[in-house]
Parts: sequence; C-alpha cells; structure tokens
Amino acid sequence: MRPGIVWRFVGLVIIIVVCTLAVWKLPINLGLDLRGGTRMVLEARDTETISVDDDAVSRAKEVIERRVNQLGVQEPVIYRQGPRRIIVELAGVKDPARAREIIGRTAQLEFIDERGNIIITGNDLKSAVAGYDHYNRPSVNFELTPEGSRKFEKATLQNLGRKISIYLDDQLLSAPVVETVIKDKGQILGLGSIERARDLSMMLRAGALPVPLEVLHAEVLEPTLGQESIDKSKLAAGIGAGLVVLFMLIVYRFPGFIADIALVIYSLIVMASLAGLKAVLTLPGIAGLILSLGMAVDSNIIIFERIKEELKSGKRVRAAIESGFSRAFGCILDSNVTTLITAGALYFFGSGAVRGFAVTLGLGIVASMFTAIVVTKLILVAVVDRNPEKWGKHFGV
Repeated sequence: MRPGIVWRFVGLVIIIVVCTLAVWKLPINLGLDLRGGTRMVLEARDTETISVDDDAVSRAKEVIERRVNQLGVQEPVIYRQGPRRIIVELAGVKDPARAREIIGRTAQLEFIDERGNIIITGNDLKSAVAGYDHYNRPSVNFELTPEGSRKFEKATLQNLGRKISIYLDDQLLSAPVVETVIKDKGQILGLGSIERARDLSMMLRAGALPVPLEVLHAEVLEPTLGQESIDKSKLAAGIGAGLVVLFMLIVYRFPGFIADIALVIYSLIVMASLAGLKAVLTLPGIAGLILSLGMAVDSNIIIFERIKEELKSGKRVRAAIESGFSRAFGCILDSNVTTLITAGALYFFGSGAVRGFAVTLGLGIVASMFTAIVVTKLILVAVVDRNPEKWGKHFGV
C-alpha cells in the first residue's frame, strides 16, 4: 500500500473514532414535535403612546430571544408570523404558566418617588441577580449604569426619610423608606419567593418589551406522538437502508460492497454532525435524513457507471478508476451544489420544522459528497492496488 494511502486511512480512522465518540457522548436535541414542550402564540398590541410597527415587533422578538436564552432552553424556535405575531416553541418546557410569565410580560421597571416622579427605569440597570437580603428574604440585587447611578444618588439624597416605590408593569413590588444615600447598587424586595426573584432578574437583564404582547394561545405538546414517529422513522430508515445496501450489492457487486461501507460511515458522520452542532432534530428533519440516505449512494452510482465505461473502452482497472472519479466529479459537484442552494433557501427563508429539514438535508449532502469522493475512492484504490487484475472482473464488465 502506498504511503499516501496509509496516511489517508489513518485520517479516516481518526474521523470515524471522533464521530463515534460524538454520537456516544453527545445527545441529539429533539424538536418540539418529538420531545414535547410548550408552544406560544404572541401578538403585539398598541398602547395610548406606542403604535405597533415592524421595528417594534422585531425588537420584541430580540427581547424574547434574550429571555429564553437565560431560561436555558436548548435550541428554542422563535419566529415572526405576519406583521404582529411571534411564535415561540420551547422543546422540553412543560410549564406554560411560567413561560407565559417570563416571555410575555412587558417587565417595565420603575422607581417612583412620593411626588410621582419617575427616578429610574429598567433601562438604567447594568445588572440584576437574584439573591437574599440580610434577613434571608428573596431579593433582586441590582447595579446601575453610570447615568442611572447619578440619577439615583441625586434622588435618594432628596428623598431621605421618604418612600421610593418600585413598580413592575404598574404593580407595586415594594416601597422602602430611604435611610441613606444610594449611588450604584441596591435591592428589590417584596418578591415572595426565590423563584420569582430569579424570573424577575432574568426579565430585567433581557430588558423590557417595547410593546405589550398578548398571549393568544399557549399549549403543552406531549411527546407521545413524537416517540411513535421516532419508532416508525427508525423502521423506515432501517428498511430503506437495507434495500439500498441490497441494491448496491446486486447491481454493482464488489464496488457496491465498498459503497455500503461508505454508507455506514456517512450515517455516522451525519449523526455526529447533528450532535456536535447541537442541531434540533424534528420530524421533517428525520424525513430529510431518510431522503439523504437514498441520495448518499447517488454519487457512487455515477462514479461506478463512469468506471464501467472506462473499462469497456479498454483501460486497465487502476486507470479506469482514476478516470471514472475524475470524469464524475464535475457532475457530482454541480448536482449537490444546486441541492445545497435549495437547502440554504429553505433554512434562511423557512421557519420552524422546515429549517430542521433543511439542516439535515444539507448535512446529508455534504457528508455524501465526502464519503463518495474521498472514502469510496480511498477504500477502492487500496483494495485494487493489491491485485488489479484479480479485482477487475468484479466491476461487472
């Protein structure tokens, strides 16, 4: 075996080992339709001072994304629907009441003195962290921006011995008496529980919504249907893979066997990529995987047919293999690139489960090109080089 081929085999073995460890150690994130979770439909509402426009809804979506990220939800799906609505899908979240409270609440914080003057708002906060005060009561410990510190210091100096009330969306949280001048740090009390303190701190860190959002619909989707879909998809994938393997063995014999080996490596690379990229696997995504499973051998078929043509023209086996791969490369590249463009369009302009289909389809295309052009050729050349004349008759010519 040539030294160059040996090093390529070493690289291939490393790829297989890394992919195997990724599939074994890293979980694949399941989408809402497979894992279950919460789905909410939010609609922006006009107020007396603010009219809903495209910019306001876009900024509201950004705030929701920041809040959801702080909830720790893996790969949430958040997208706009029409001019006013925002769809939020949280896989694995089974408490719609808490999700509604955190995501849909405006979270406009205001510090107001006894004369009704607004001293600072949530926009003046630099940070907010849940904790406890000296009496072990739940609180939100906040730090102000330089501008907020200047305003708060001046207000507390002017209001010594008086109350400064803290409101969240016009709801009174607490009204402490100012006992000393406060500059850049303080506490919000009257929250009742540490869970509420954590939720409030998350909302304050993410910022207030620019417009009120009304929760039109919130539902919990159970994973029962998803598990049935997974089981049926596994069966479909198994049958499809089995038929593909059998077809390649019958029609292409020895090269077909090598293509089947490449198909196994292809499947390993795709699953490892899904796990490593933390992509969300949805039901349409599984359909994309099964579809790409059949497409994975397309390139091999084109290559093998080219090799057979070269052998029929009188070329020796080794030369026919090199010429076959060389002549097929352009056709394979063009067909896969056009499909990748379609997958890219689905991802960037689609939403929800459509993007899951695009991700798995795109990963499948890239992996199939690699296994067909690199893996299949590497194994084929390594075997044929040992005895070209012996293996020549196994190409079906």
